[in-house]
Amino acid sequence: MKPHEAPLVTGYALVCVIVFVLLSITGFEVDAIVRAGFIPARFGNELILPPGTMVPFILTPLTSALLHGGVLHIVFNVIVLLFIGRQLEGPLGSKAMAVLLLVGAYGGALAQFLADPQSAVPMIGASGAISALIAVYALIFSRSQASAIGPIPGHWVRALWLAAAWIGLQLLIGFAGGGGFGAIAIWAHVGGFLAGLLLARPLLRWRFGAR
Repeated sequence: MKPHEAPLVTGYALVCVIVFVLLSITGFEVDAIVRAGFIPARFGNELILPPGTMVPFILTPLTSALLHGGVLHIVFNVIVLLFIGRQLEGPLGSKAMAVLLLVGAYGGALAQFLADPQSAVPMIGASGAISALIAVYALIFSRSQASAIGPIPGHWVRALWLAAAWIGLQLLIGFAGGGGFGAIAIWAHVGGFLAGLLLARPLLRWRFGAR
């Protein structure tokens, strides 16, 4: 597959746009966010809001990744998804990309849950999945190298520096938004990014064989 050929990423972006447009036209945005968004407080306390049912809690990290809260939200995520995702799908392949997006979504949801397990605020957007893509992109395409520190190999030192920089950036964004982290799922960004860092080498080995 050539770098510009990215059927999985393009398909995912297209589905996000279609879902956003349909919900906007039908006026079901709020209902969909409540029923299919990731709500930490739902863990162990399933809810049913008649009429209709809630998406099972275990699936909401996936369904929430298809929902967006506004035009700017969907436009920004789609642009980042297509720009970085299309660059990665070439070397990684569609199967590895699917794993990366899936684990990124769940990693982001897990981090958001651990940060505030009692939160009843729905988390939506592809933040976790996109952050995982950004992590792998940074590891693969960055030209900077890091020296080993004691028993820690150079590639792990580099990953740790990237993680520290990303977490620091997210915390700054959160404090800039008022200290309460506002409506931005900061910890989902962190969780997805860490998931991407952990998956980068295993996915490359899976794609090209152990080296």
